[in-house]
Amino acid sequence: MIQTRLPAALAERPRGFFARARRSRLFEPHRRFVFRRAMTAFLADPERCADPECGVLGELVYGWGNPGWSALHEFLAAAVRHALVSRGPILECGSGLSTLMIGAIASERGIAHCALEHQPRWAARVRRSLALYGIAANVLDCPLRSYGEFSWYDPPPDAMPKAFSLVVCDGPPGATHGGRYGLVPVLRHRFASSCVILLDDAGRQDERDIARRWAAKLGASLSTAGSDKPYAILSVGAAGE
Repeated sequence: MIQTRLPAALAERPRGFFARARRSRLFEPHRRFVFRRAMTAFLADPERCADPECGVLGELVYGWGNPGWSALHEFLAAAVRHALVSRGPILECGSGLSTLMIGAIASERGIAHCALEHQPRWAARVRRSLALYGIAANVLDCPLRSYGEFSWYDPPPDAMPKAFSLVVCDGPPGATHGGRYGLVPVLRHRFASSCVILLDDAGRQDERDIARRWAAKLGASLSTAGSDKPYAILSVGAAGE
């Protein structure tokens, strides 16, 4: 019997890798079906997904198929709630499922919405999904660059609104130098006077530290919510109220 050897890079994969990969491929048609069904339900009634217990949210997360990176139901529900009442333009740091959901609401309400994304291939996937569902959102290709103390997106100022009323921050990745701290020093001049910032992953110490530094610099109130995967809420101009 002829035996073949796997390339070293594949042979070093952890046990169970190939079984998980096969299962992932088998589930892909089902994920697409579930996602289409869930998006149809969401677009018909976005307000239902303001409730983190809404089953449509779970179907959207499953169908989107980006485990380990995608925002989960509590943060997505918070983003929906705030997008439904935002007084002006919305900024996302990072793009993905939330971009489709926020983009649909922003389009319906007639407010601007843009997302910063440093991975061109991922940005292209998000744009294809937006086009498929007829959602108007501006996904901006923004490479990460060093600002000295931290690295963050290099946003194109002419392609963004002058002031944001809501910021939904789920990027860049936590392993980036300085994490997500760069949002405030780079873009604070574009925050509306009553801007709200939602910061995902507040169960991590780095994100909690960043949220406290932001609150101090902005004079913002700070609270946390979410039991399964906590997130931070900063309200600019509300600390003294």
